[in-house]
Parts: sequence; structure tokens; C-alpha cells
Amino acid sequence: MNIRKTTIAAVSAIALSAGATTTVTWSTLGNSVIDNNNVYVQRFSIHSDTAIDGIAFNQFARRMSVMNEADTLTEIIPGYYRLTSARLTPGATIEIDIVTRGDLCNICYAPDGVHAIINNVASPATFVRKNITERREQWVTPAGKDIMPYGDSIYARHARLAPAEPGFYDIIPSLKRVDLLPEGAQVIKAISYIESPSCQTANGWRAHISDGNIVVEASAENMPMARQRMATLGINIGDTVPAADIEDYPDFDYRGIMIDVARNFQSEEQMKRIIDLMARYGLNVLHFHIADDEAWRIEIGELPELTSVGSRRGYTTDEHEYMAQLFTGNGDPDSHEGTSNGYYTRAEFVSIVSYAHERGICIIPEIESPGHARAAIKAMERRYRLTGDDTYRLIDPQDTSIYTSAQAFHDNVMNPVLPGPARLMTVVARELQDMYREAGTELVALHIGGDEVAMGAWRGSPIARQYMQEHGITDERLLHLKFVTEVVDSLSALGIKVSGWQEIAVGHDDTYSNKVRPAIYSVNCWSTLGREGSVPAQCAEAGYPTVLSNVDHFYMDMCYTPHPYERGLSWGGYVDQYDALHGYPEELCRVDSAAYANVIGISGHLFAETIRSGEMLESFLLPKMLGLAERAWNSAPTYSDAAFNSVVVKREMPYWLSQGYNYHIEQPGIAVIDNKITMNSQNGCDIHYTTDGSEPTADSPIYTCPIDASGISHVRAIAVDHGRHSVTSILYIK
Repeated sequence: MNIRKTTIAAVSAIALSAGATTTVTWSTLGNSVIDNNNVYVQRFSIHSDTAIDGIAFNQFARRMSVMNEADTLTEIIPGYYRLTSARLTPGATIEIDIVTRGDLCNICYAPDGVHAIINNVASPATFVRKNITERREQWVTPAGKDIMPYGDSIYARHARLAPAEPGFYDIIPSLKRVDLLPEGAQVIKAISYIESPSCQTANGWRAHISDGNIVVEASAENMPMARQRMATLGINIGDTVPAADIEDYPDFDYRGIMIDVARNFQSEEQMKRIIDLMARYGLNVLHFHIADDEAWRIEIGELPELTSVGSRRGYTTDEHEYMAQLFTGNGDPDSHEGTSNGYYTRAEFVSIVSYAHERGICIIPEIESPGHARAAIKAMERRYRLTGDDTYRLIDPQDTSIYTSAQAFHDNVMNPVLPGPARLMTVVARELQDMYREAGTELVALHIGGDEVAMGAWRGSPIARQYMQEHGITDERLLHLKFVTEVVDSLSALGIKVSGWQEIAVGHDDTYSNKVRPAIYSVNCWSTLGREGSVPAQCAEAGYPTVLSNVDHFYMDMCYTPHPYERGLSWGGYVDQYDALHGYPEELCRVDSAAYANVIGISGHLFAETIRSGEMLESFLLPKMLGLAERAWNSAPTYSDAAFNSVVVKREMPYWLSQGYNYHIEQPGIAVIDNKITMNSQNGCDIHYTTDGSEPTADSPIYTCPIDASGISHVRAIAVDHGRHSVTSILYIK
């Protein structure tokens, strides 16, 4: 990847298709107050050589209104908008200003997926985003809140974490015990692996390094783990290494990461790259988020509409044949550019499962239900329209319920009174089970989601009201538990356990819990900090197998920092590798020892709203997932932040480079010390800078030594590492 002449933080141009005759340039005029509301004004400059109806674009749902009465903004679905104007004329450039509620503090809230509309059909457009950090009012709120991580704070952070040379046996996750032997350095002549059923490390492995020999012992079950851990150490015949005794084992059986491909798709090859990373860092559960509101990503032979409708997104006003575009895209439901469209064929999914199994990784697929089910609902509605068969219909056509989901949808919940939802889940489970058998392993659990069912989702359904009346139910939330119970029963009959989010386990009576708990494989608890009475504590105390998935430590999709150009979300805070490293299980789930025995592991989660490529996926994970891996393997404190950073920089970054992985580059530090401008970086990489307020590029000067600060009031800099670069650091000098 070459350094671009213009950085992301300056102007980004996205050509959505060759031959585009429409150009859309977007900018923000800054945060302000209008009618006592915090707002920002978005400006769309539209030029087209030919006649167009308007443009369409994606953006996280916010209240918006056009400032000119000649312009019209229409919500197609939440997150997808059509913008038209009576002022559009071929060859002319017009500006359309949109007042948007809230503050713009991150580039991920800017528009994406822009395309033209001609005769109600999507047409290519070139989309240009102007810099959102030229002026302070673009990121500072009207109340003066300034979240920018300025160069001086970053400088202090890098100084605290300056990488030293790690010890020979320092790897991530760290080994449980290393006893150095008095023999000292050894030239390795032989490495042998011995299956030892009586290995004292029952859940792990051990090694004796002495007299030039390495003898590794483990049970047959744990031998793959031992080989992988030795591979991470990277010892080869002829190497000189310290003589030592090693004992190693993980503290948790469940060491997971969730990858969301529903919102933005990742190829089979990309997922195998992620599986390789998981194996290197001792993670053994891939929670595979393959179906949600936004798309359905796996072929189910008996229900082809799930992919023919649910895996395709584009410009549509009725969603009868495919889903409306979300997050990104070019308006074409059959385009395979980018991450909007796509699904795994049966053969591809079998290949992924087999690849993971060979590396000691279990895949738990997630089919979101009964909420987060919009893609499945739209697919089964098309099936009904084409065939008249309502066997798998998921909604009551007479339902007048008004609700809004966490992602602003109003039509994303299956109706649990209908037979269709349970039937669909059973068919999907059977086909998935067959795929796992073909892959040479078993489907131990199906994650059914079970989270974020909007209040009032069935209030306007006649059949739901009738069912509640007949069964003496006064709280419609109990219909959710009816659905979970039915799915648990159907999957149990197939020999498949159930995983879910915290809502399937927390806050329910003993009758429900006693019935479903024996069939539950894992429960992901994402909310609240580690206080007594927290959600993870309630889950563990109720006897459920609890997986700590706390958003403030383990959500990989949270921004690394508050910088406006750091991609990701921030509703759960900002999460970097050190936040994950500090996610100590006993602090996150404060319960007595009996309840703590129900904590089976830790899982990180990468939702994909803001991901646009495989490279971007990797940068969200690296190095953040290493903090997760350390805590999943070793629940007690191990590395200091500085020692951890040394292992990441000195051992892991070179490995990522050798394998072609993309990784996050931290912005450089900038400080004024003794009237000298001084800069530092995470790993000693090059720093390009400017002193005139312009954005630094590959052609900007490289920092080599402190600079006289006299007469300089504004410094900007980027860190560059093997063609990858950071966001821009800013320092205003008083």
C-alpha cells in the first residue's frame, strides 16, 4: 500500500464506478446551534454532465432537513436517503445544505454509498469528502467540548510506553510459567513432540529445553495447542535459546471473538486470515455473525430467498426483490465491489468451518432472532408473494405495531405467535448441522441472538393479542420468552445447544430458567461495568454459562481514540489494546466463587457498521485483539502496559508485516520542550509533518530532530509505517 499524496484526513475521493458523470462533494460547515438544538450543516455540491433525478446516500440515521424549499430529502429506510432538487440542471453545480441534529465528531457519521439516480435507477457517481478537521468548529461542540487527542497528550503516552526489547519467552498471550535453568543459552539440535496422557498440565502443555533439545509434552487433545504456542515462539533448529522449563494452559475454555459479516461482508479468504490470527493468539471460538437486520450471508438450500433477497443491497424503494442499500455501496444489488453484497455458498462455509476446525477453533454461527431479523423477514415476504406459501412467513400482515429498534428500524421483529419463525430456525439449524458434518466436525451450538427486541413490537398484532388473551399473558415481553423456549426445544431435538445475548438469560423467573438453562451453551453479556449486581453477575448467579463481552473492554468496533478520523463507533466508549488488556474477569463479574465458576470465558466483538474492506477489518483487530487474547488466556494481571507494548511492537508487528496483515498505526506525539518541537511514535516509525496548518502527506518533511518552535503556532503530523499511516496529530502552540 503506497502512501497517498493526500491523506484520509484531507480530501477523500471515492469513485463508485468507472464512467461516472456525476460528482458529489461533501463538506461539513461545522457544529452550531439552531433553535436551541445542537446541529451541523452538511453541504452536498452536486455536478452532473447529464440529467439526473437526484442522488442517494447512506448515513447513520439522524434527524435532517433541507434548508432550501426547492430541495427534497426522503428517507427510503433509516440509514438510506434520496436527495432531489428542482435546481438540478445538466452541466451546472448546485449546493444543497442539510441541517442535521447532533454534533459531527467522527468521519463515520459522514455520508457514504453515494450514487446518482437516473430514471429511478442507480447510476455511478464520484464522491468526494472534504476535510472535517480544517477548523476547530468542525469537531468542537457549541458547548466547547473538545475530544480531539492533541499531540502533547499522545507524546506523553508514547513516552510512557516506549518499547524495550522483550524477553525471549515473552509472547502474547503470555506463558503461564517459565523457569529459566542454570544451563543458560542452548543451541537447539532437536525438537520432539510427545503425546503424554498423564501430562500434569491437564488443560495445556509443557516443555523442557535443555542440552540442546526441546521436548514438548501434551495430551493428544492439547497437542495442537502446544504446536501452535511453540510456533508463536518461533524456535527453529540451530537457534540459540535460554534453557527453561515451560508450563502453559489457558484459564478459560471459551476464548472468543465475534466477526459480523451481516452488516458488511468479508470473503472466505479474508475469514481464513482472521482464523489464522485467532490460532496464533490462542482464541478458540469464532462467533460468526452471519444474519441480522441488514443482510443474510449464508446459503440455505431449502430457502433460497434468504440469499437472493437478503444478501443483495441496492437502490430500491420497495425492497420487493432485494434489500435497500445500507452503510455503503453503489446502488447495484449485483455488484461485488466492496462489502455491501455477498454470501457464503454451502461449499465456502464448509471450507471455513473445516479450516477453523483444523486449527482448533470452533465456529458458532449466529442467526439473529426474533429481533434483528429484517433481512429474513423481507426474504420470506418475497417467498410468500411468489408462491403463496406462508409456511415460513415471519410477520403478521395485520400487525399495526409502531416501534423503533436500537438501529432505528420499524419492521425488524419476527412474530413469535406465528409458526414460521420456529420453522425457519429449525430448517436453518438442520442445514447448518449438515454443513458441519461435511466439514468433519459438529455444530455444538447455534447462537440465536435474542437481543434488543423493541418495546411494542407485537402490540398491534391481532394474533399476538389473541394469543395473550387465551393464555392469560399481560406482558408482551413474555412472547419473546415463548420464542426462545420453542427454539431451544427444536434445537435440543437436533442435539444442538443454544447461545444468545444476555436478554435470553437475565431478568426471568425460575420456571423459564430451569427449562432453558440446561440447553444453553453460552450467554454473551455486553452491558455494564464490573459492579455488584451487574448483568454479567446476574447471569452467572442465575447459573448460566457466562461469557464476558463487556463493551467498554472487548468491543473491537469501538474507536481506538476520539480522533475524528479514527474509524469506529463510540457509544460504548473508546477501546484500544490496553482497555482490552485491563479487562480483568474478576473485576467485570464480581460474584462469589460458586457463581464465578459459571464464567466460562471472554469474547471480543467486532460489529461491522463502519468497516469497508478486509484491510480495515484487520486494523480494527490489530493490535486490539491481543489485549483480549492475553486476558482470555490469563485472567490475572501479567504484562504491564509498557511490557505488553514491547511485545506487540518488537515481536508481533514484524510478524504482521511478513504475513501482509494491515494493522492500526497510532498517531504521533508532538510536544514543545525547552522551546523545541519534539515528536515521537508508537514504534519509531517515520513522522511526516507540517507547520503551516496544512495536512501532512508523503511529500512533507520527515521529522529527524527537535525543531525550533519560535514563530510556529500550528503543527500537524502523521506516523508512517511501511506504507501505512496514522490519523493526523494536531498541536496548537500558544
